[in-house]
Amino acid sequence: MKGFMNFIREQGVVGLAVGFILGGAVSKLVASLVQDIINPVIGVVLGTVGDLASYNLSIGPVKIMWGHFISVTIDFLVIALVVYYGVKGLGLDKLDKKK
Repeated sequence: MKGFMNFIREQGVVGLAVGFILGGAVSKLVASLVQDIINPVIGVVLGTVGDLASYNLSIGPVKIMWGHFISVTIDFLVIALVVYYGVKGLGLDKLDKKK
């Protein structure tokens, strides 16, 4: 782990690329968690079996996709929490110190 931290500290651009790739992977994982587990559970709690993202409010020919908005908001919050606690837990918030 110490070698990885030195790598991140010394190789700013390459470390950024690694972080970008890992961020994409975490994003896919969290999106699957929200779509496949959290949304169906919330759909059951709301009274019908189904996906939260499919809930909408129809006003004439317009559909307001409030369920999809809530789903994307949950997705964002879970990603933000994973990134925050990941950075804090690994101690990466202390890496940007001068040599």
